Amino acid sequence: MAFIERSIETTTHGRYLFDAPAAGLPLLVGFHGYAETAEIEFERMRSIEGTEDWTVLSVQGLHSFYRRNFADVSANWMTRQNRELAIADNNRYVKTVIDKVAAECAVSQTVILTGFSQGVAMAFRAASNLGRPVRGVIALGGDIPPELDASALQRTSAVLLGHGSRDEWYTVQRLAADEQRLQEAGVEVQTFTFEAGHEWTPQFSEAAARFLNQV
Repeated sequence: MAFIERSIETTTHGRYLFDAPAAGLPLLVGFHGYAETAEIEFERMRSIEGTEDWTVLSVQGLHSFYRRNFADVSANWMTRQNRELAIADNNRYVKTVIDKVAAECAVSQTVILTGFSQGVAMAFRAASNLGRPVRGVIALGGDIPPELDASALQRTSAVLLGHGSRDEWYTVQRLAADEQRLQEAGVEVQTFTFEAGHEWTPQFSEAAARFLNQV
């Protein structure tokens, strides 16, 4: 079967949640995993002790779909189809959201990004694309995108890599590879392995709180 395949740019709308208890607070931005929502990531960030003194922003992926029960709406960031175009779309979208919330809430210069599973890649891509200093990335259960070179990774000052010891997807080998990439780029990196599968637990929230206090 013969056909011509092309892509066309169009306008779409994204969804995000935020809470700003006051003006001038630091900004914590979160990216959910596959088949999740902004609400799920927002709850993860709020489970980190001390974030009541942060502006918390949860960005939802542009691609929504129904779960199998056709009741719950979920989202994802991208698939392998039109991968490069999706990366560019996501980068523009996330930068626009962060710039808008940062201006509206008059946030401080401190920006931390966090991601779970598929959202980890988005956190690292956003850190390299924001055009503003990123003090740290909190990453759990997902690896660094392959297209980011050392100069892109260096736009983040510090990184916390989380790994569940029973995680069958984000393995100890992937953790070691990501740690090495960050070290070679000169980024300060911490790793935290805990007893769990592919999940965000209260134990990891405690590690994230310690990281926020440090950076």
